[in-house]
Amino acid sequence: MLFGTRERHVKRILIVEDEPLVAFDNETMVSGAGYTVVATVDSVREALAVIARELTPVEGEERGIDLILSDLTLTGRRTGIDLAREAKGLGVPVLFATANPPEQDEGLALGCLMKPYNERRLKAALKTVEAIFAGKPKIKTPDGVILYGRPTPAA
Repeated sequence: MLFGTRERHVKRILIVEDEPLVAFDNETMVSGAGYTVVATVDSVREALAVIARELTPVEGEERGIDLILSDLTLTGRRTGIDLAREAKGLGVPVLFATANPPEQDEGLALGCLMKPYNERRLKAALKTVEAIFAGKPKIKTPDGVILYGRPTPAA
């Protein structure tokens, strides 16, 4: 580690949110924290299209999704739980961002960032995800974050 820098396990984040102002705030906060926002979409259909594109290697282009930050209520009939189910099958971890966390996550998501949240709480949640992916044995869960399990990062 040189001058306090460390390897990031999460670099590229897909934001899935149906409320335009929340989506804009998330995009601003995530990019301001030094992450790359792959895309910001409002439906499972659009999210799956982005995932398919990002998981297809293209020579000379950085691709991939390290984390999906998703609300549960989305545009269309499908929900964030449906997205998490599909993303898990593709090896892409999900962190829900919602006011109404699922009662049972079925092992689909890392956890839930409770709405409403601010930039400090979002950064703390992302730092917690980083710690999980780094394999840290003891992780202090920040206020407003519920952890469901300790999955490994996408390859």
